[in-house]
Amino acid sequence: MFVIALLPILWLVLAMCVLKMSAWKACSLALVISLIVAIPVFGMVPLDAATAVLEGIALACWPILLVVIATIFTYNLAVGTRAMETIKQLLTSVSSDKRVLALLIGWGFGGFMEGMAGFGTAIAIPAGMLVSIGFNPVIAAVSCLIANSVPTAYGSIGIPLITLANVTGTDATQLATYTAVQLAPLNLLCPPLIVMTVGKSFSALKGVGIITLAASLGFLLPELAVSYFMGPDLAVVAAAVCTMGIIVVTAKLFPVKDPKYKLGMVGTVKAKANVTKKKVTTKKAIIACLPFILIFFFLLFTSKLFPFIHDPLASIKSSVLIYTGEGGVPYTFTWVATPGVLILLAAIIGGKVQEASNHRIFWEFVRTVKNLIYVIISIVTVTATAKVMGYSGMTQQIADAAVAATGTGYPAIAALIGSVGTFITGSATSSCVLFGNLQTSAAQAIGASPNVQTWIAAANATGACAGKMISPQSIAIALGAIGAKGIESQLMGSAIKYYVPFVVAMGAIVYFGQNFIG
Repeated sequence: MFVIALLPILWLVLAMCVLKMSAWKACSLALVISLIVAIPVFGMVPLDAATAVLEGIALACWPILLVVIATIFTYNLAVGTRAMETIKQLLTSVSSDKRVLALLIGWGFGGFMEGMAGFGTAIAIPAGMLVSIGFNPVIAAVSCLIANSVPTAYGSIGIPLITLANVTGTDATQLATYTAVQLAPLNLLCPPLIVMTVGKSFSALKGVGIITLAASLGFLLPELAVSYFMGPDLAVVAAAVCTMGIIVVTAKLFPVKDPKYKLGMVGTVKAKANVTKKKVTTKKAIIACLPFILIFFFLLFTSKLFPFIHDPLASIKSSVLIYTGEGGVPYTFTWVATPGVLILLAAIIGGKVQEASNHRIFWEFVRTVKNLIYVIISIVTVTATAKVMGYSGMTQQIADAAVAATGTGYPAIAALIGSVGTFITGSATSSCVLFGNLQTSAAQAIGASPNVQTWIAAANATGACAGKMISPQSIAIALGAIGAKGIESQLMGSAIKYYVPFVVAMGAIVYFGQNFIG
């Protein structure tokens, strides 16, 4: 029964890693396989199977896809109004040292893009920017793959963790806090690794030790604080903003003047020209950043920190019982106090201030949806698959087998399972959908307390961060950003060198950390 229950997951591994099938096709067939297994083998009533699919579609559309579409639309509109060019110029004017720029653009701005948009933008945009100002393409790509690992759990305004909370029935704020704690050592390690990647040696840290430490702590501490007090929505966004600010200030207070790492020494004429562009005025900078500023404040002031705003808006909701089988609970649609709606509002206001016409805003939104159509199909079908597997008992069967094989040592492999989900699908959100229930079911099977169950569920998101580095989708995005071909194996090999110690460290953190949580 274990192997039969595992068939949809085995199919995804085969289809995407061996057959190289596109995600939307593989996930669609995985849904078909899950239904074929659930109804005749696990005895699921056809009506229950159909309503499980409907509940999965509902969860995929609201809030997951709403956030995905809204965030990518915000970015696309910023590109269309050339606001992103202004932001790029602002970033590259801070320093001429490649190590500092890699931290600012790859770690800081990359984290910001992951928190705001996710879905590859945090790899493609920073890597493309680094190459355009004179970085070696492979080094730029590897640096951004490393930098993108830690923020992945909080991508697209925290949607992986919000989804994980919805799937597992756990508290999103507690999940976000536990994830931040589990990721803390990696938050500290990523900036030094980025610097060493750029400088090709440990000695590259010489002269930028203070800036590197500031970049690490500037990300870690805000992420912990925002996760604890507010939840996952703004944790990485706030951390990235703080990090960029700290890197800029530290670079000015402790200027780096090592000619060995000076931008332009091995760069291009174009790179030098980019660094010496005319200074951006404060007004132009604010206008360029306005959509992202508005997103930050909209989400902040509608959070639980401001109950007099949050509570009335959160009360505008509808609850509908979709799943007809045993264990079904009403699914709640929150219509206003949900990130997707607020992001769309911020994007439209920001676009209007940037002088985008109504016609342009409308067609930019249509273009965004059109370009995401295969992503939409993938997310809908994988979410529906997870619901069918969960309600039919397939997930419980897999969890029981995993616990039987590992016993009380299961927490040590929880992060590895999460990383496999992201490796297969390229998405932390999809990994949380696929394996969220598996994690909590396994935690219950070993007799874990409610807190430890949430701790183990958080490990799925933590592991997803490591898996993002070696995901074929991430590798493909990085290659597209740097305009390179035929070096997939080189990038994969470089990323695996970091993935293995990352996932081992995560396993140790989750396993030993449960003693403190419990």
